[in-house]
Amino acid sequence: MLYQQIARNKRKTVLVVAVFFLLLALVGAAIGYVFAGTATGGVIVAAILALIYLSVVGGQSADMVMRMNNAQELRDASQAPEFYHVVEDMALAANVPMPRVFIIDDPSPNAFATGSDPQHAAVAATTGLLSQMNREELEGVMGHEMSHVRNYDIRLQTVAMALAGAITFLANFATHAWWFGGSRDNDDDGGGVLVAVGAILLIFLAPLAATLVQLALSRNREYLADAGSVELTRNPQGLIAALTKLKEAQPMKQSSAECASLYISSPHLNAAHGRGLSALFDTHPPLDARIARLEKM
Repeated sequence: MLYQQIARNKRKTVLVVAVFFLLLALVGAAIGYVFAGTATGGVIVAAILALIYLSVVGGQSADMVMRMNNAQELRDASQAPEFYHVVEDMALAANVPMPRVFIIDDPSPNAFATGSDPQHAAVAATTGLLSQMNREELEGVMGHEMSHVRNYDIRLQTVAMALAGAITFLANFATHAWWFGGSRDNDDDGGGVLVAVGAILLIFLAPLAATLVQLALSRNREYLADAGSVELTRNPQGLIAALTKLKEAQPMKQSSAECASLYISSPHLNAAHGRGLSALFDTHPPLDARIARLEKM
């Protein structure tokens, strides 16, 4: 069951990332067609912009994310010995380098991992998590985060953030250019007009689509990291107990909305999640659904 779930989630992730790149190419093509009459040129410009975003965000992702969430780095194990040594144990079990360790001063229990790769990874936990979790539960949470590191989810999330940023920038640029009359005159027949209208709609809807794809990617990787935690700790009950406590958590007082998908559970919501179409905007799958999957392992 465990390895089947991991394989299934990996296949879903490949599909979601492919959709992300397709969306970026479509937005570039739409902008190129509307403003320059060349879809190919627009795709090239979009690709160049995406590479710039990836190089800027990827090069300093850990420090940037930690600053955005007001996290303070531990300089030695004595500052939080149990937390530090649990991270050390889980990193050893996952066969990844010891990440940098941070603490966020917030009473709401939560944690996340970030970085560009396992060699440049960092993990953070709130003071609320450290005070409310026993060692078994803390191991379950850190096993989840080390799975994100080992599976290169941290890089995947960095790529997703960069691509979403590039898509939003392109759409905003096109929107402003449109309002200031920057589009080319279209003397084509009716078919050409329909293509232009479709391209304009795509430009306006692209940021929303990018957000939905990013959230779908995040929800998918949470299931995979839960399974990975069980693999590392050999103890599903630890993570089950931790997630059960997280169901009662209050929203964090200070957290970056851009980083919400990185956390082990939503920092802005309690256990209630949307249903139907509103669930598309959830950063995480429902905790009850995650617990149910763990109980079957």
